[in-house]
Amino acid sequence: MTQVEVWNADETLLHRVSVRHAVKMIWRGVATPVEVHESERLGPYQVPIVVRLVRYVEQKWLYSRTRATYSRDGVLLRDKGQCAYCGRFTATTMDHVTPRSRGGATSWLNAVAACEDCNARKGSRTPDEAGMPLRWDPYVPTRAQLRFARTATATATRLRKEILG
Repeated sequence: MTQVEVWNADETLLHRVSVRHAVKMIWRGVATPVEVHESERLGPYQVPIVVRLVRYVEQKWLYSRTRATYSRDGVLLRDKGQCAYCGRFTATTMDHVTPRSRGGATSWLNAVAACEDCNARKGSRTPDEAGMPLRWDPYVPTRAQLRFARTATATATRLRKEILG
């Protein structure tokens, strides 16, 4: 079965759920159907395409200014897959600006996305020693910034597949 969009009471998209789950939400009175399939039914209910919650659900965690949890994937998302050394959008690895062998921390402020060629060329040297200046300074992203980057990346990937077939 297809997925059903769940809107908050202010009509902003929250997430997607299964048709069965959406019908249960309607039955419990938690949500109301906004758009339905005219001919398809699940029991006494028309199959919903979009449902809206009856009460507003606050999403404090999404807009929190707190730090995002550090991860390799997070660094690649933060830098949008762009190599911090050459600028190409082919970054698949994460590089420690100050190498760990020299006491560099594994943290947001010491990690950047890098393509395999630049990462290998830099090796266990600092950017100054390797003659490879950073194009931007690493920073600690918020959870919202990473979520936005994840959504943008997924959308770009989907469009690329549609175009290239």
